[in-house]
Amino acid sequence: MSHIARLFVESPLRPEQPVDLGADQSRYLTRVMRLQPGSKVRAFNGQDGEWECELQGTPKSAVLNPLRQTRVQGTGTDLTLLFAPIKKARTDFIIEKATELGVSAIHPVLTEYTQTSRVRVDRFRSLAIEAAEQTERMDVPEIFEAVPLAKALSVWTDQRPLIYCDESAEAAPLAVHTSSLAQKPTSILIGPEGGFSPRERQMLRALDFVIPITLGPRILRAETAVVSALTLWQSLLGDWHNSPYLPVSE
Repeated sequence: MSHIARLFVESPLRPEQPVDLGADQSRYLTRVMRLQPGSKVRAFNGQDGEWECELQGTPKSAVLNPLRQTRVQGTGTDLTLLFAPIKKARTDFIIEKATELGVSAIHPVLTEYTQTSRVRVDRFRSLAIEAAEQTERMDVPEIFEAVPLAKALSVWTDQRPLIYCDESAEAAPLAVHTSSLAQKPTSILIGPEGGFSPRERQMLRALDFVIPITLGPRILRAETAVVSALTLWQSLLGDWHNSPYLPVSE
């Protein structure tokens, strides 16, 4: 069914409960995808699984009629990404790839060397929705407003380890910590270009829930570090061994 257009919707998905689409989604299905009334569309909302729907309505005001559930919701990963925003296009890349790699929540944090403090959560959410639609995710990560790093850490819970990717000091690779991190909700912290300041490094190293790791001998760009760290986590501790398609039991 992967060739059928796939759409994230905010409404509940229930039999015989039509879903009214906004102008943008109506235009996408009828003008971009060139679908006609009666065409099949896959829809998901992060709660009710994935549904096969029938397209109805007009090009300006389309409607999806849910026909049958084709995939159960399942349980995603409990992995949070904290990152310092960088230049616009590269921050967009981070949001897109974090979504593709299964992150459940995204927290922009402002550090001493952060290049920009301008964060548009609405834009980030649009990018995340598009990435989820294209990569067969069954949900969309929650995206938060940017806050200073110290504030984010001040309300942290000791029950959630924070993997701190430290490019400037001695640290073990992530594989060393797999046994202590297994089955735990986890977060990954990536710094800005230029890295963390000495004061921030000292603060992070002093926190019991922080686990410093190395991403290798090279200094990576921020967006490369995000992809590298998430890939390592998924390979060692994540859901890559699960089936991407969980059909409804007959």
